[in-house]
Amino acid sequence: MQNGTSNLKDHLPGYRRLSRLPKQFLAISPFDGDCMPSRVRLFDPRSGRPTQPFPHRWNFEDPVRILETYFWNAEEEQGPGRHNRYLDVPGFAPVLVTRDPGMIRAIATATGDREGQFDRDTLPSVGIARATGTDTLLYANGAEWKKQRKIAACPFGKTTLFQPEQFCEFADTFRETVRGRIDVLRQHLAASGQETVDIPLEPEVKVVMLEMLTNNFFGAEISYEELREKYVPALERVIDHIVSDTVKNRLGVPWRKFPSLSDRIVRAKADDATFEELTQRILAPRGEKKALWKQFKSDAPDAKLISNLKVFLAGALEATTSYATWAISHLARHPDAQEKVFEEVKDIDVYTPEILAGAKYLRAVLDETLRLTPSLYFLPRRATADTWVTSADGRKMFIPWGTHLLLDVWHANRHEDHWGVEVSGYPANVFEPDRWRILAESGRAAKDTLHFGFGHGPRVCPGKHLGELEVGLTVGALVKTFRFRSELPQNPARAGVSTKPADGTRVCMSLRSP
Repeated sequence: MQNGTSNLKDHLPGYRRLSRLPKQFLAISPFDGDCMPSRVRLFDPRSGRPTQPFPHRWNFEDPVRILETYFWNAEEEQGPGRHNRYLDVPGFAPVLVTRDPGMIRAIATATGDREGQFDRDTLPSVGIARATGTDTLLYANGAEWKKQRKIAACPFGKTTLFQPEQFCEFADTFRETVRGRIDVLRQHLAASGQETVDIPLEPEVKVVMLEMLTNNFFGAEISYEELREKYVPALERVIDHIVSDTVKNRLGVPWRKFPSLSDRIVRAKADDATFEELTQRILAPRGEKKALWKQFKSDAPDAKLISNLKVFLAGALEATTSYATWAISHLARHPDAQEKVFEEVKDIDVYTPEILAGAKYLRAVLDETLRLTPSLYFLPRRATADTWVTSADGRKMFIPWGTHLLLDVWHANRHEDHWGVEVSGYPANVFEPDRWRILAESGRAAKDTLHFGFGHGPRVCPGKHLGELEVGLTVGALVKTFRFRSELPQNPARAGVSTKPADGTRVCMSLRSP
């Protein structure tokens, strides 16, 4: 990565925006190099594309469709514009959207705290910041991000989680949580008097994931009933509000400061208070050094941790629920794959990192889930300087200062050029865990088969290892106990903070024979 030199324009407010105007009005690309993106028009009513290439109050609930708009008719191109597109509106910073895995990897790797590196773009996160605060690992950049990352690294790191004593403690409580919830499903099935029951599993999975976070990981003692009836519904509404607030709240005023003039505002304030209460309950065990708090080395006062704990609760609940429900949804539509997982886990009673690593087909199912249906469907970045980026295969792109970058993981992972028959033996848009065996046998390095399921580079998700443990245990235990299938062959995504199955992971379940 090579940065432009500093000069007068770096110190005059608005100079860069004004200097861009002539090229913007003449539609001259601000990018350069041998990996030049193609331009997308702001309005193009005759193109037939699904929506405008920017979020507004009538399309923000379908962000995947906005990303698709950038690549409308892109299959007709054969050059770098096939996978790299930009929008450049006079008076605004350019927007670059890439579904090129090589460029995604290069840009994500060059994101960090050093001068001239890419920042995480905060624009898509303003709703989260208004709900949780700006002093968080998610929202911070530069030196502040580095400080926040250091605090989070110890309890979430692989070396901590996988220490034998620490892991056994977590594994025991995780297993007990999952066993209890599976018993609830078993009782529900027995009470129905039927051999099968039709049920949306997302609500059940969400409670399991929140219980693992609050009780097992943070050491709180919150009942299943409270989690299901009080905290999960409140968190769901808070997260929905975060998404709409990001687009609709143009004034930037936190909604909790609005007067309580409507039922909607009253409900939102009540949900915010419930979120605050839950955060305080997981913070309380810190004084007794329970669970993760034994590994937490920071002497920061409790008040300094509140914002990050809120981000962790909302973010981890969204990400792990997405991950687990997509895996279940795929297995419900692929009974052969489900039976292969069962044969692998049927005799597993204790999940350790070694056993999970040895369950290779389950691992392939989870990797294929993250490839085809990642919860993080794009990674936001922002150029802090005029920057040259070079991919691993030597392609170069010049990205100007201030550019908003959307690293479109969702469409990169589904494109035939990157993951199709010629590359992996199977079409890119189908769920096929066996593709990972073929990729391994072909000798392709891990760096060439990145699905970016937890991000990539210095800002990779700090909860990656915890999420893998939670989802592996949950999916494995569910397959071991039940058979489940879906009556619908297709299951489109709904997307907000994360993606999830649009049908709420509705399956028809039956108990396996003992």
